Amino acid sequence: MREWFAEVERQFILNFVKDDRWEFLLNGLFVTLRITFFALIIGIVIGIVIAVVRSSYDKNEASMRQGLGRFILGFFNRICKIYLTVIRGTPVVVQLMIFYFVILVSVRDGETIGIIAFGINAGAYIAEIFRSGIMSVDIGQFEAGRSLGLNYVQTMWYIIIPQAFKTILPTLANEFIVLLKETAVVGYLAVQDITKAGHIIGGRTYSWLMPLLAVALVYLVLVMFFTWLVGKLERRLRASER
Repeated sequence: MREWFAEVERQFILNFVKDDRWEFLLNGLFVTLRITFFALIIGIVIGIVIAVVRSSYDKNEASMRQGLGRFILGFFNRICKIYLTVIRGTPVVVQLMIFYFVILVSVRDGETIGIIAFGINAGAYIAEIFRSGIMSVDIGQFEAGRSLGLNYVQTMWYIIIPQAFKTILPTLANEFIVLLKETAVVGYLAVQDITKAGHIIGGRTYSWLMPLLAVALVYLVLVMFFTWLVGKLERRLRASER
């Protein structure tokens, strides 16, 4: 047993203490959180726009008269459907490669490309989350906004979206956790995130078990922490509804 502990200590020093290799994991952690945070912001912006377009079309299609307005709304609704189908139907790794080698080939900053790619990917899923939230708001809320003299956009922005946001906030927080784990593939763009940091350490020490366990532990701790925050958020929202 003493020999086993001695070997574990030797491996720990080799992989993390020697040459300050623990700094790879720390820097990778900041990169992962940065990509996740900014990608989530992009995803929320895209998601709100698409959700408003799709929910507006679904709610008003039957009552809208033939004309330019119906044509424009229908056109953008079809564009949104194509976007959702393509993004949700293709692997995120492939999307990263397309952005890196084709669309944003002139941008050599892999972290920026990762933020954009993951933001666009997350936008497809967040759009459906927001759309379900908007559709769940009672139609009377919309009619009340119009009776107050607000136009359609103002009613959506000041009345419908805030109520929908409160409904879907826990689900949106869970999407953040999913996005956090998905960023593990950003190493394909030569970005030194947590996973790439573990790969670098293992490549230098030729000892893969401890670096990979450390990477898994970091992700596990992050997921447990954010899951705890989501649970606390859900309890607070339930308490505010009583």
